Amino acid sequence: MIKRNVYFVATPIGNLKDISLRALEVLRTADVIFCEDTRHSIKLLNAYEIKKPLYSCHKFNEREAADKIISSVNEGKEVAVISDAGMPVISDPGNIVCQKLKESGVRYTVIPGANAALSALILSALPAERFAFIGFLPDKAGEKKELLKKYKDLDLTLLFHVAPQDVDRDICAMYEIFGDRRACAVREITKMHEEAVSFNLKEGLPGEKRGEYVIAVEGAAERENLLNALSEKEHILHYMAHGMDKKDAVKQAAKDRGVAKSELYKYSIDL
Repeated sequence: MIKRNVYFVATPIGNLKDISLRALEVLRTADVIFCEDTRHSIKLLNAYEIKKPLYSCHKFNEREAADKIISSVNEGKEVAVISDAGMPVISDPGNIVCQKLKESGVRYTVIPGANAALSALILSALPAERFAFIGFLPDKAGEKKELLKKYKDLDLTLLFHVAPQDVDRDICAMYEIFGDRRACAVREITKMHEEAVSFNLKEGLPGEKRGEYVIAVEGAAERENLLNALSEKEHILHYMAHGMDKKDAVKQAAKDRGVAKSELYKYSIDL
C-alpha cells in the first residue's frame, strides 16, 4: 500500500459490510481518526473492533481540525479522516483540510469506496454517459434558483443531495427553473428499505419524506431541442397541454428558446 501521512477513507452509506479491506487496514493502523461526528463513527468502528483516539472534524471546526491533523503528522502519526457516510469532502467536511494539507506540503491519499450519488445514478436508470453532481442546494430561495439556472441548459443528468425537509421546496424550484422533466428520488441506498421512485418535476414526489435523498433529474438538451423544433405557437401549446396557464407557458417557452417573453407573447394571443 502506498504510504502517506493522511488518508481520506470512504465509509459505508448504509450497509456496514460495504467497506473495503483496504479501508479497514488503514483504520486499524492509523494512530488517530478524525470524524465528522464521533458518536456516529463509533458505531462503525465498534462493529469492526477498531479502537483509536477520535477527534471531530466538521464544518464548524474544520480549520482547527486541519491544524490538529498537521500537528499529528509532524509528530510522526498516521491520520485517517472519515465522514458520517460515503466519501469525505463530497458534500461533507474535508475540502478545507485538503487545501491546508496542500499548503503545508503534507502528503495525503484517498481510500475509495461507497458514494451515494453514483449509486443513485445507477438506481435512477437515467442517462449515465454524462452527469453533473450538484450536491445540496442553498437554503435561501433566491440563491437556490440562481444556482439552478447555471445548470438549466446542460445536456447531463443532474444529481442533487436533498434533506427530507427540503424535498418539496427543492423540487418546486427545479420545476420553476427547468420546466417539467423526468426525475428519480433515491433513498435508503444499500439498506433494507432502499427505493428509487421515478416522477416528473411538475407532479412532485408523493408520500412522506424520510431520510436523506439523492434526486436525479434528466438533462435539458434533448427535451429542449425537440421543443425548439416546434413552431412558437406549438411550443406554447405543449406546455398548456401539460397543465400550465398561458402566462407560464409563454414564460417557459421563452426560457427554452433563450428569448424574451415579449417575443413570444404575440403567438399566444389567440390561444
